[in-house]
Amino acid sequence: MQEAELHDLSDDADYAASQLQGSASFSRSGSSKRSFTSESDGAEIVYAKDNVTIHPTQYASERISGRLRLIKQGSSLFMTWIPYKGQRSNPRLSEKDKSLYTIRAVPFTDVRSIRRHTPTLGWQYVIVVLSSGLAFPPLYFYNGGVREFLATIKQHAFLVRSADDANVFLVNDFQDPLQRTLSSLELPMAVSVANGPSTSVSVSEPPSNENQEKADGGNFDGRGATSQYNGRHRPKIHDPARDLSIQVLEKFSLVTKFARDTTSQLFRENHGDGFGSNDRRHHNQSLLDYPHKASSDEQKIPDEIPVPSDPLEKTRCRKQYHDEEAVTNVGTFELIDCKEFDKLALVWGKPRQPPLGSEEWAAFLDSEGRIMDSKALRKRIFYGGIEHSLRKEVWTFLLGYHAYDSTSAEREYLVSIKKSEYETVKQQWQSISPEQAKRFTKFRERKGLIEKDVVRTDRSLSFYDGDDNPNVYLLRDILLTYSFYNFDLGYCQGMSDLLSPILFVMKDEAVSFWCFVALMERLGPNFNRDQNGMHTQLFAISKLVELLDSPLHNYFKQNDCLNYFFCFRWVLIQFKREFEYEKTMKLWEVLWTHYLSEHLHLYVCVAILKRYRNKIMGEQMDFDTLLKFINELSGQIDLDATLRDAEALCICAGENGAANIPPGTPPSLPIDSGLLCPQQDDVL
Repeated sequence: MQEAELHDLSDDADYAASQLQGSASFSRSGSSKRSFTSESDGAEIVYAKDNVTIHPTQYASERISGRLRLIKQGSSLFMTWIPYKGQRSNPRLSEKDKSLYTIRAVPFTDVRSIRRHTPTLGWQYVIVVLSSGLAFPPLYFYNGGVREFLATIKQHAFLVRSADDANVFLVNDFQDPLQRTLSSLELPMAVSVANGPSTSVSVSEPPSNENQEKADGGNFDGRGATSQYNGRHRPKIHDPARDLSIQVLEKFSLVTKFARDTTSQLFRENHGDGFGSNDRRHHNQSLLDYPHKASSDEQKIPDEIPVPSDPLEKTRCRKQYHDEEAVTNVGTFELIDCKEFDKLALVWGKPRQPPLGSEEWAAFLDSEGRIMDSKALRKRIFYGGIEHSLRKEVWTFLLGYHAYDSTSAEREYLVSIKKSEYETVKQQWQSISPEQAKRFTKFRERKGLIEKDVVRTDRSLSFYDGDDNPNVYLLRDILLTYSFYNFDLGYCQGMSDLLSPILFVMKDEAVSFWCFVALMERLGPNFNRDQNGMHTQLFAISKLVELLDSPLHNYFKQNDCLNYFFCFRWVLIQFKREFEYEKTMKLWEVLWTHYLSEHLHLYVCVAILKRYRNKIMGEQMDFDTLLKFINELSGQIDLDATLRDAEALCICAGENGAANIPPGTPPSLPIDSGLLCPQQDDVL
């Protein structure tokens, strides 16, 4: 089948209209076309737009507005977005928080694609996807300007519309693998568009929100849903750098068989093991798609995709001896203080922090023991976790056993009341005589199952180790009591895994029971007989993978893996068997904060799958092989890196991600639940 060619932007009505308005658009920016400094050696701003906004959360009060710029230096084009200083409409976010979303002079040689979204209601926005597979947060154009933005890029870089999705524009899309390779190497005279330096730099922030442009009045037709896209081969033309290209690939061929096979495929030698057109269709790039390769035979594919290096590392090193300025290939720029980014591993987002300590915890409490700012506390725990010595106290708030606004005296009273209630429920099964038990089949079955499970739960820990361990008996008693407290649900395998860390932390039978009750109010649907809760979550994972990595989703579809049952254990017991005990507790307290999303665990699933997508797809795993591989990942997953990736995926998916998660999906708290102290549902 002959492949369709990529459409040029010249057939786009939006682009044609912007050409007529182009000069006026640039003149509206006033002094936009000017050098950064007298030493910038020709760097100029070819596009500037105010009121371009990022939505970190769903709340309008937390939106961050800034100025978007396209900077031309020689033959290279760079993009920056700097938030405004002193934005009064956003009191919850400090300048330090806002600076985390700053986009600093990203060269378009590092950009893979730009996706334009035109919702029926609301503002147009674009998503810029990097070659590394990560993406910046959506950029909302409150005052219009998307057409001029794309038109300017078209004038200064190689930009074409995807044949598969009219709203996706591919940047520097060298479909010939040779051209793509040489572009990434930045070899001179070897590619059809100029490559620029890929050093990330910092630029000064604009002083205020000024010179706002008028909104675009045009109507655009766009698609709200994310769809997969890929590039197609353009007709093969003569490359003046062919000889240089051959020399480069011949050197590569001395290193790996894959490069030798690629060389053969590029120059049409009849080795018969290169990609065909059908193969290429299944290796599309999509939103947050990690770059990957696939070939036949025995090419070596990495087990794990590394997290991209710190984009600000080079800037930080440059600043060691230059407190105020840094001279770069783009010009001389004022530098923002980058100390807080020392270990930043994502293009945007925050690094992990040390766990919450006792002094910091005390600062959250007033004189009567109330938590003064629960949102700030949950955010702090989300990024750092909790020191183990504090978990016994803090977990009761995260799980909803205590209310954030309760005083110390109120909590002491609640503990005494709940202890009495627990003993009452526990007495119900303890009072069953042997004669009654003979006629109580459901009780015998549940008791027998619990007794079998508790002796196999975390026995490698000293807390549960040994014969006649009293803590094992406590596990049994709490689970039996819960089976009477929630007789409809009773007991299912996996519940002991969820209770074990709670008892390990609380070391109190009654408090552990009520914390477990609170947790099961959210996770109970995981254990329903019809498994509706599990199927809902697995369905949500499939939709998120389709949204965030359509090639991987298509691979699962082609290999009959769309049920996502290989994620079943992850979801059922919240990754309990995938991490070491301490890391599991850290993960759980991060999930319980419900910061960003109450369904962050689904994004954790997607993050793990994406980190191992090369191995999964490269080795053509079927369902059985994939299930075995996933189970063998236990103890091999980097928790901090996975949490960073999950955060990035959650923010990038935004409202589209939330829309793909059905209402009521666990761990959503039932609306009619009056359990204990309901948690606040607002997030920072």
